[in-house]
Amino acid sequence: MTEGLFEPFALRDLRLANRVVVSPMQTYSAPDAVPTAWHRTHLARFALGGAGLVMTEATAVSPEGRSTDADLGIWSEGQAGPLAELAEAVHGCGAAIGIQLQHAGRKASTSAPWQGFAPAPIAPGMEVIGPSATPAAQGGHVPRQMTEADMERLVAAYRDAARRANDAGFDLVEIHMAHGYLLHSFLSPLSNLRTDSYGGSLENRVRFPLRVVAAVRETWPAQKPLACRISSVDGVDVGWSLEESRYLAARLRELGVDLVDCSSGGMILPRKEMLVPRGPGFQVGFAADLRATADIATMAVGGITEAAQADAIVRTGKADLVAIGRQMLVEPNWALHAANVLDDRPFERWPTPFGWWLARRQRT
Repeated sequence: MTEGLFEPFALRDLRLANRVVVSPMQTYSAPDAVPTAWHRTHLARFALGGAGLVMTEATAVSPEGRSTDADLGIWSEGQAGPLAELAEAVHGCGAAIGIQLQHAGRKASTSAPWQGFAPAPIAPGMEVIGPSATPAAQGGHVPRQMTEADMERLVAAYRDAARRANDAGFDLVEIHMAHGYLLHSFLSPLSNLRTDSYGGSLENRVRFPLRVVAAVRETWPAQKPLACRISSVDGVDVGWSLEESRYLAARLRELGVDLVDCSSGGMILPRKEMLVPRGPGFQVGFAADLRATADIATMAVGGITEAAQADAIVRTGKADLVAIGRQMLVEPNWALHAANVLDDRPFERWPTPFGWWLARRQRT
């Protein structure tokens, strides 16, 4: 029988109880850059709700790499303890936990979304950096073009972050290479205007992101899976293309990446045509394409809200995992409800009160 949404899935030594993933979603609730009781409760409730894998929000590998001054960080040993408590909370509620490593690049030092993502004051001793001295948006911070020394420093920062993530007990690391942030901005010709060995050709533009991936894979334990979130397309003809994503996904597989999280867009420039049209499952086609052409496991995300929709994505081979974001915020027990709708009965794998209650409700 074709495997569906509630069949287990293995990535290296990590065995997920099902294919439901809680997508990484920034919460702008960590002014001290460490998770609090609020974060533990926020993520643990998704584990209680039956998700197989819960992702943290984007977690910065260096102080200047935060999008806002209320994002999580993993650049110091002092952050490892609170992150370990976060991982323990999710594990204790029955799910695996992954952490998304991030550097915001030229989109750093902005205000929260309800404040319009406007440029915020740059903290003393910090600076906004990117592949080129071009801002992410009109009126935004103009980044300093990164030097080779900057790249060496950030490769080390990602490596150290992966070590801390392992020490804190995370099961999976995802490198954020999407949505206009630092690594994506190296990939895209819209933001990478360099004329040296890190700009111009596709081979040059992927060079620094792949250095980061190689360093993380070298540090992250061999038995634990590594994922990358990419913007499969920028959404304009002159930007990053699906064909380039196929090339990138194949290179990522060669470096030991196990899963590609297939998003799109995010190059914040004053061009409305960059926005990928949204709708139910609007990015699933990217996951299906890269799964077939690059021979790598993929995760579909974006506009996935219904149980039958998510199950069909897995059963038809379009993706191996399905990430749910906004719908999870509305319905933290989405996975349990989806299993009920699909009449799936994997509750013995979910040692949670909610799973027991729903299983009993189904069978009586």
